[in-house]
Amino acid sequence: MKKLITSLLLLLCLYANAQSLTLRVEITGFNSNKGKAFVALYNSEKTFLSKPLKGKIEEIKNNKVVVVFEDLSPGVYAISSFHDENNNGKLDKNIFGIPKEDYAISNNAKGFMSAPKYHDANFSLQENKSISIKIQ
Repeated sequence: MKKLITSLLLLLCLYANAQSLTLRVEITGFNSNKGKAFVALYNSEKTFLSKPLKGKIEEIKNNKVVVVFEDLSPGVYAISSFHDENNNGKLDKNIFGIPKEDYAISNNAKGFMSAPKYHDANFSLQENKSISIKIQ
């Protein structure tokens, strides 16, 4: 019985490792190389733009950023990013809540009178993938 359980656990571990995917994200269109780019990965509508699954902060080089998210499971995801040009660690907004700093959303999704929606920004990840988005 111990051998059977050990074998099943080994197979489960091998299967889990086989499902480990990588997502490469290229963000272009930055106005300058000043500051940093904040990049967030989301896996649900409920947490979109509020609580990322994973996040990275990257230097901007040649007006673009490339980030790689590893160890992802197959599923549906969305990306948001903003250019923290003044290095204060947050997305600056005006008194109406409109971003004063440039931002990007996967699928180049745009909101109308509000932030972009998850259903406009999401994409399926079933194998290793590269996506490109442009700062707005």
